[in-house]
Amino acid sequence: MAGTKRLFLGRALRSDDLGETLLPKRIALPVFASDPLSSVAYAPGEVLLILSLAGLSAYHHSVWITLAVIVLMVTVVASYRQTVHAYPNGGGAYAVVSANFGRRAGITVGSALLVDYVLTVAVSVSSGIDNLGSAVGFVRGNEVACALVVILLLMLMNMRGVRESGKLFAVPTYAFVVCVLGTVLWGAFRGLALGDTMRAPSADFEIVAEQTGLGAAATAFLLLRAFSSGCAALTGVEAISNGVPAFRPPTSRNAAATLAIMGLLASAMFLGIMTLALTSHVHVAEHPARDLLIDGEPAGAGYQQDPVIAQVGAAVLGDGSFAFIVLAAATALVLFLAANTAYNGFPVLGSILAQDRYLPRQLHTRGDRLAFSNGIVFLTVLAGLLIVAFRANVNQLIQLYIIGVFVSFTFSQSGMVRHWNRLLADGPGVADRRRMLRARALNGFGAGLCFVVLLIVLVTKFAEGAWVSVVGMGTFYALMTRIRGHYDEVADELSVDDPDEHRLDVRASQVHAVVLVSHVHKPTLRALSYARLLRADSLVAVTVAVDPDDSAQLKKEWRRRHIDVPLKVLDAPYREITHPVIAYVKQLRKKHPDDVVSVIIPEYVVGHWWETVLHNQSALRLKGRLHLAAGVTVTSVPWQLDSAEAARARARRRARLRAQLRAPGAVRRGAAPPRRRP
Repeated sequence: MAGTKRLFLGRALRSDDLGETLLPKRIALPVFASDPLSSVAYAPGEVLLILSLAGLSAYHHSVWITLAVIVLMVTVVASYRQTVHAYPNGGGAYAVVSANFGRRAGITVGSALLVDYVLTVAVSVSSGIDNLGSAVGFVRGNEVACALVVILLLMLMNMRGVRESGKLFAVPTYAFVVCVLGTVLWGAFRGLALGDTMRAPSADFEIVAEQTGLGAAATAFLLLRAFSSGCAALTGVEAISNGVPAFRPPTSRNAAATLAIMGLLASAMFLGIMTLALTSHVHVAEHPARDLLIDGEPAGAGYQQDPVIAQVGAAVLGDGSFAFIVLAAATALVLFLAANTAYNGFPVLGSILAQDRYLPRQLHTRGDRLAFSNGIVFLTVLAGLLIVAFRANVNQLIQLYIIGVFVSFTFSQSGMVRHWNRLLADGPGVADRRRMLRARALNGFGAGLCFVVLLIVLVTKFAEGAWVSVVGMGTFYALMTRIRGHYDEVADELSVDDPDEHRLDVRASQVHAVVLVSHVHKPTLRALSYARLLRADSLVAVTVAVDPDDSAQLKKEWRRRHIDVPLKVLDAPYREITHPVIAYVKQLRKKHPDDVVSVIIPEYVVGHWWETVLHNQSALRLKGRLHLAAGVTVTSVPWQLDSAEAARARARRRARLRAQLRAPGAVRRGAAPPRRRP
């Protein structure tokens, strides 16, 4: 099993190797920006699909919609450049909103981002499958299976580490950028310098308008729908602000520079593809089988509508040419890899939320390759379920998209306005004040613009399926609130309230006792007191330094409470508890081969299955290993949480019911009714 794991993921990395995994800008760009860069493969098509409802005459509105999307892109990128400088520790919108608006607003933004990251994977992979299907016949009809295979491969690549996945994804992402910009420049040269007429494969098709004779209000609503669909080009912009700590120093400066490069490239490619689509007369329809006419006849169910970027490539490069095949391959590949933005954003955000006790603490743990492996697996499962539920249909999934993005955009920029207000109130110098005023104006404009777009998206997409995203956000919000409540209840229950409670019952001892500790709370103190009763020849408390900050806090609390048991801190370069403890016990056995080592483990006893999921199962794994060690005994010192009493009560009720059913004559007369209390 271990050999297979190493084969797929590589050798484990030490915690002090984390600095070697930090990303330079050239690798960070494909890692964090593959989603917004790849959006040019489907965002222009989404705009034209909506406009086609009013017929070919509505296509001329796409020019203004394109310019509006680019203005929004520039505004958001400039606003997030302020964020990465102000909050260099990562967390992006969640960190900004939590610091400036409090806990509830922070959970709201966190929920929106988690939903959006899941949708990013589902939409990107499904769109890649759609593009690949235009060239590979096998993919048609097997979209779901192919999409699931792709996200599994993405999971494995990302579990090898951020830097490793970045190297794998860099070449396809840069190849896509070069292919798209090369197509745009060659198309401009052919049209402006050579005077060539470029025509898309669908240029001669007619579009049957589904909605005719639209009034001013209906036309405005249609244009707003098209604009909201085009805003899919902005998805993933916030990922860089979430992952600032993954950049090489100076982190903020490098993250801001990467944001600027991403915004410039995405805007240029979006504008170029949309211009060529209009110039080459690309015609697409939301329901091509009936709304596209070929030689006056409906295209029919057998017609497969190619994406806009594929039709532009055919018009500019030549259908079936080598350059066209390269563009199609690069597009399909980068759409698959666009999900990598979510694979870097979701685990980092999940780790921050887990650290704040809003998600299970396992999401805060780094894996063998220093990636947040549990978050990567969690994202894969959620995205896979979504792909299966919507049959990998891009047109359906895209309707769920971008609501979460603009919720986070709006809250984030509003939080930055409050951030600058707080700093301005401190009375900075003239130069700093001028800079802060400019930054506040930019963030204020961004907040207002994003709020307007959010309203547009909600109004135009809610009935089309976007309500699913809203339900998803509400579900995440309720789940995180409940998880935080559970952790808070456990912390309160385990806290040491009595200042004399740390005093231990000191007695003589006979064996070597080792007490595993992680915090100074009631279970730890009970385990230490129990160890005294063993009349041990020696007694030591042992903790594993998975997180240096936690270990430092534990030692500080140990000294503050004057606990007269030596505390030994074991190094854990690979952030794993079992091996350091096993190695320490073996050393102790080697030093005292004729003695018994008693390992004492304090444990929680919970009453609900879901509470088990929220607490690490490291004690169970450790006991399994220690049971195989000669001369070692393992003792669990249980601490029953309040919920355990509820479980015991349920067990007693079941036992009484079984006893009643086994009573003579119970089969004939049925179980006796419960007795009423007087």
